[in-house]
Amino acid sequence: MKKMIALALAAMMVVSMFAGCGGSSTGTPATEAPAANAPAAAPAEGAAPAIKIGLSGPMTGGASEYGLAVRGGMEIAVAEINAKGGLQIEFKSEDDQADGSDLAVSSYNSLKDWGMQILAGAVTTGSALAIAAETVNDQIFMLTPSASAEDVANTGANVYQMCFTDPNQGASAAELMKAKWPDATIGVIYDSSDAYSAGIRDGFLAKAKELGLNVAVDNAAFTADNKADLSAQVTMCKDAGCDLVFLPFYYTEAAQVLTYANTVGYAPTFFGCDGMDGILNVEGFDTALAEGLVLMTPFDASATDEATVAFVEQFKANNGGKVPNQFAADGYDVIYALYNACVAAGVDGNTPAADVCAALQEQFATMKVDGLTGSGMTWDENGMISKAPAAMVVTNGVYVPVA
Repeated sequence: MKKMIALALAAMMVVSMFAGCGGSSTGTPATEAPAANAPAAAPAEGAAPAIKIGLSGPMTGGASEYGLAVRGGMEIAVAEINAKGGLQIEFKSEDDQADGSDLAVSSYNSLKDWGMQILAGAVTTGSALAIAAETVNDQIFMLTPSASAEDVANTGANVYQMCFTDPNQGASAAELMKAKWPDATIGVIYDSSDAYSAGIRDGFLAKAKELGLNVAVDNAAFTADNKADLSAQVTMCKDAGCDLVFLPFYYTEAAQVLTYANTVGYAPTFFGCDGMDGILNVEGFDTALAEGLVLMTPFDASATDEATVAFVEQFKANNGGKVPNQFAADGYDVIYALYNACVAAGVDGNTPAADVCAALQEQFATMKVDGLTGSGMTWDENGMISKAPAAMVVTNGVYVPVA
């Protein structure tokens, strides 16, 4: 209901505004951010100024695989759009190091000082939660590519998500397990200190109970303070006879789990979530240990449709041959969704950020988007997206769809 009220107010603002407007692969993740993209070329004389879109994400540090992928995908979309002519985009990214407090807010404020009209971020849930309240106060439209906690979109009427939410992803994982491994004995290892991990785990357990799955271990938890050694959690699942282990957390910790399991001869089916995308790029990790790993993702880089093939080729050309993951594809879809909404609303670089925000809320209430990560994607009144997750399995060192 909160967004329905806000959209009604937004529609009134848009009417007045329109009066003046026209109708995974192998490799090593970077530890230092490559040079940020150059601003878009200046519009032709007499053309409307470019609209400014900012990204906040981890460009350095342990989560840089996510931030660099999102930025790379967004840069491809910006280049394609600016080559079309018409509405131009000026794009800028800031490094928040996946810090959910001071660095995230500082990154956001730097983008705001630059003149940002739309936030295409943040990348991670912690940073998005820290920044979302700021965008509400500043009336800046926010579309995150990959922050999936329900609380992100619930922050305000202007906050939207491109990725599916944590509980929905957990429920989808349970449904796939019921279809493919109905008799499995299941263990769950999760980060109880992380909203993303806990949200997926909770959604999974609720659906697993409904479906009658045999979950033997549901409390093998760790926190940000004690995640350096996850052997105890792996041992809990091994001792319980779990032949399928659900890992709803990020690739760095997942690499630890797979490495330790291998040292003790434990070889269940490991099942991850979208945060697992990137495990084949973890520095020092033996990617052979990920063989057979299942993970939830809405993007298949091996798909043969024209849009995916072109995107993968361009991303590889821009990034030393690295295959794009779903975070790159989400970033690409974010920019195109924002661009299409801006064109439909008739906003540009001259439009105040608050008016852009109102206009985009109006557009996202009814628009449908076909992208790399889904077809016919829509958003509900709370800014949460509707699209189906898919599952991939690591086979011969690459992702292939689960049969």
